Amino acid sequence: MKMEKTNLKKALDKVKSKHFESVDILVEVQKILEESDKRQDRVERNLLSGMSGNSNAFHFDKLKTGNIYHIEHIRKICIDYRLRFLDTKYFKGDIPQEAISKIKQLEKFHATELSGFKIIAPSKLFKLKDKDDPLLFAPIGNDYYYFIHKWGNDLHPFRKVFMWPYKNVVNLVLTVLVLSFLTTLITPIELFTKTTSGYEFWLLFFFMFKWALAVVLFYGFAKGKNFNHAIWKSRFLNS
Repeated sequence: MKMEKTNLKKALDKVKSKHFESVDILVEVQKILEESDKRQDRVERNLLSGMSGNSNAFHFDKLKTGNIYHIEHIRKICIDYRLRFLDTKYFKGDIPQEAISKIKQLEKFHATELSGFKIIAPSKLFKLKDKDDPLLFAPIGNDYYYFIHKWGNDLHPFRKVFMWPYKNVVNLVLTVLVLSFLTTLITPIELFTKTTSGYEFWLLFFFMFKWALAVVLFYGFAKGKNFNHAIWKSRFLNS
């Protein structure tokens, strides 16, 4: 049976639906927009230079609720799928013309100039060109972001599962334990001993666990890797 790929936009919507009601978001965003009067430079310059900004002068009545996300929605999706949320100046992929056109349409529709653009994408997209599912956002203010455009391919359907061990140290140790146990099960004990009193299995498991943990720690330190919650906004490549 062919597995469907994970649509990152749909996964983000699911996270948001569990934490905030749409009406609550609109009420809070309306308060933010009433206080916001900042205007910034043109979109192409902002995208290329990564001009910073924490808010944009959107018109509240013209915003689509489905495109509004809080930083906690973004943080959770980045941690679950091991993604980064960084300024566009760190993005090394190509931003399509369709995304630039949408930004220009938004500027015209809201009679403002947008800035402070950020992108959700896999870490490798901030080092080299690839094509996996980036999402482009513009800040509204007070840790809210407005979704502008998605391009590229959907994520692998098992990416969330594959990235689960990297969420925290507990997940990593549990993963190493399970893998060590499975490896011990398929390893013929007769290769190491002629007796089968029972404790040999657990002794072999202990050595398998130590070996696997040593490999993981060596790889982690050698590559400068870190857990998902520590890298989702990190600008350092070896995270």
